[in-house]
Amino acid sequence: TVVDAGVDLFVIRGTVVSAEHVSSGQEPLNLKKFIYDLDVPVIVGGASNYTAALHLMRTGAAGVLVGFVGGAVSATRQTIGVQAPMATAIADVAEARRDYMDESGGRYVQVIADGGMGDSGSFVKALALGADAVMLGAPLARATEAPGKGTHWGSEARHQTLPRGYRTTVGTVGPLEQVLFGPSHQADGKTNFIGALKRAMASTGYVDVKNFQRCGMVVNPYSAR
Repeated sequence: TVVDAGVDLFVIRGTVVSAEHVSSGQEPLNLKKFIYDLDVPVIVGGASNYTAALHLMRTGAAGVLVGFVGGAVSATRQTIGVQAPMATAIADVAEARRDYMDESGGRYVQVIADGGMGDSGSFVKALALGADAVMLGAPLARATEAPGKGTHWGSEARHQTLPRGYRTTVGTVGPLEQVLFGPSHQADGKTNFIGALKRAMASTGYVDVKNFQRCGMVVNPYSAR
């Protein structure tokens, strides 16, 4: 039904998605066959490590969502004890993509960071670590055009017996154009995401995002704040 409606992409998005599913109550989804039978690209996720991402890429997925879905509104760590640091997850999945390109003879799979992108600095670092795109939740919820009017509620909260998210107030900072392209009036990372990316690339000597993915990264064990 969805494909017949004329979609350009089909997204299978869950807290954790793997290439092989087990079910005692019904026939589990054969992801590889499902993707092969569709006539549109399929994006799947989330995944957070090398092995899971490589398996998803081998199913024929056009893109892999990285992360356990939800940053500011996720309570997955508190409720089921599952967490993956986004920087590590993105780097691991990007490594899986490089190896899969060699394995498949050059097939490129898009890596999409999903969750924990509440400020422009996190957005920039996700791309530097190897992401091709970023899912923005709280930043877009802060736009005056957003239907939540300054509140953000992740999809994880929609569970009848074990919600893993909650509604949070993120406030409103300005129109969507200001969130994405500025101008910024405060150094809080809530506006001018594209401007931040351009400045970061200029500061590190890169002129396009693909080359920016190769920049050097270091881990600071101490909080910058």
